[in-house]
Amino acid sequence: MHEFEIREEITIDARPEEVWNAIATGPGIDAWFMGHTELEPRLGGRARMEMPGWTAESTITAWEPGRHFAYKGDENPDGTFMAFEYLIEGRGGSGTVLRFVHSGFLGDDWETEYDALTNGDRMYLEKLAVYASHFAGRTATYHLFTLGPQVADRDKVWAAYRDALGLGETVEVGDKARVAVEGLPPADGVVEFVRLPYWVGVRTDDGFYALMWGHQDTPVVEYSAFNADVDGARIERAWQSWLAAQLA
Repeated sequence: MHEFEIREEITIDARPEEVWNAIATGPGIDAWFMGHTELEPRLGGRARMEMPGWTAESTITAWEPGRHFAYKGDENPDGTFMAFEYLIEGRGGSGTVLRFVHSGFLGDDWETEYDALTNGDRMYLEKLAVYASHFAGRTATYHLFTLGPQVADRDKVWAAYRDALGLGETVEVGDKARVAVEGLPPADGVVEFVRLPYWVGVRTDDGFYALMWGHQDTPVVEYSAFNADVDGARIERAWQSWLAAQLA
């Protein structure tokens, strides 16, 4: 086993209570993180995150509403586990500083896992910030999490992402975007976060996208929607077809 620790910090344009609701309630977590989460809101309470074919359970180890939230995953048979901690600090009228610690023990392929976690942790914090800043208090009506075929050529993946999002050769936060894939109506948006060549996030009026080149060279498309009339089946079909056509 290999011990690890990842530390991140992000400033969010939202009140501490809005950030708390985004990290410490099931609907809040579901709005920006993958899978479906349910938790008991108390110290020692249990939390459960579900994805197709995979479930993770944990115990809440810190519960100070508006300030401090932490939980530790149940140990696997080989002794590996992960723990997560969030510390919230209000900054008056300038928003909230969120400090995040991800720690635990990884298995034999720890270097690859650690690299993927480092990239993924930051992206999900950026997604959290988009949700708390622009959609706080709203429940996601649909969440897409779909994988494409493995592609070792990161330039090919990034070129496809730029094309789908209507972005230029260089991409910066604040750039205008236009999400357009066959089978869906186009939607104007703005780039909210980017780390070349690993991930980019675009916010539209109805939600936000995150396109990632992730673990084991796997393209990932995520979308959180907040409109009542969302057609999730149509969105999933369109993006799966796009991934197959562009990256097969």
